[in-house]
Amino acid sequence: MPPSAKLRSKADFESIYARGSRRFDDAYLGLRVRPNDVGRPRLGLAVAVKTAGSAVRRNRLRRVIRESFRLEQHALPAVDIIVAARSASRNATSAQLRASLANFWNRIKAQCANSSAR
Repeated sequence: MPPSAKLRSKADFESIYARGSRRFDDAYLGLRVRPNDVGRPRLGLAVAVKTAGSAVRRNRLRRVIRESFRLEQHALPAVDIIVAARSASRNATSAQLRASLANFWNRIKAQCANSSAR
């Protein structure tokens, strides 16, 4: 993923959490989504030790999320997305996480299509 597709700064994360952002949740992950002016989707990850456990599990979770985003980013609108892991993600399989993320990407695309149609 190129650096321009990543949210890294504390200010970026705070602005998404503080200002009106759309929220999507399920048992494994929580997403915050907010339109941006960059012209491309950007991804930020919040995977805590308390939530995901060991470094091996946290890094596996991050890899699955980044790969899913990489495959879908061309179809996503220009939004900033923060993906936060939940404690259930600790024991989730990669297939379960990919299915959860696919559902989220579809919901984001549908939401933005509805917003632009208004």
